[in-house]
Amino acid sequence: MLAAVLLAGALACPATGLSVAVLGSGGPIAEGRAGPAYLVHVEGAPRLLIDAGPGALLRLGEAGVAPESLDAIALSHLHVDHAGDLPALLKSANFADPPARLALFGPDGRGLFPGLRQHVTALISERSDVFRYLADWLAGPKPRLTITEVNSADPDSPRETLLVDRPAYRLSAVVVHHGVVPALAFVVRSGGQTAVLAGDQSEFSTGFDTALAGSRPGLLIMHHAIPEGPGQPRGLHRPPAQLGEAAARLGAGQLVLSHNMKRALDRQAEGLAAIGRSYQGHVTIAGDGQCFAALLPQ
Repeated sequence: MLAAVLLAGALACPATGLSVAVLGSGGPIAEGRAGPAYLVHVEGAPRLLIDAGPGALLRLGEAGVAPESLDAIALSHLHVDHAGDLPALLKSANFADPPARLALFGPDGRGLFPGLRQHVTALISERSDVFRYLADWLAGPKPRLTITEVNSADPDSPRETLLVDRPAYRLSAVVVHHGVVPALAFVVRSGGQTAVLAGDQSEFSTGFDTALAGSRPGLLIMHHAIPEGPGQPRGLHRPPAQLGEAAARLGAGQLVLSHNMKRALDRQAEGLAAIGRSYQGHVTIAGDGQCFAALLPQ
């Protein structure tokens, strides 16, 4: 039943315009949802995978999408619930004929966290002690996997960094605050439509709000990991009231809540009320396989 629902949802993205399928709407705990993963469609075609949490490869397969058909994979940060399926995606794409090429984007390193290049090299290079048999992705003067790191040093005063500039769409990154973890949000623009995938953000990510204030995205996906009140890890995640404040400041056409964790869902009525104090637009708590169109600005 779940697979059938997902398949229908993932293939229900519009044939025109910009839309995002939520392949995984859960978090790091086994609570019945796949980990965060978002499939960006442009004019009906899947073009980008944003995050690759556990279950991303399964959900792509259920949706009938081969990883090698994508233009790029972009990782918001290197927590396992956002990047854990990357080796599986590369293994699947290795069956392509002719050999697949992919672009990979993510943050640089700081403190406990390696940068994207070091992370991938530790997993699949010829010197790796993990998945060395996938080292052909990085072999030769023109590796089939191109890795681009985004400087994450200043989440208090971030600017958009352009990553992909194609006739059909543009992808950019905005640095966000996620505790000690180098982390990014992503912005996709296509034909006058905008989708913002905010990623994991702490209550200190007001720089994100400033950078995108008044941008009027037709779709804003934010992470619903904690409820209101004391005792929550606000140094890693925003409480619902702040999600509403951010949506209002950006002028979002709709707010979709993902990375849904039981601790937040158990108090969702309280959370939705907190969001509604600042944001009067439409709010949806996403499930795996739902697709959302980026509305045109009103």
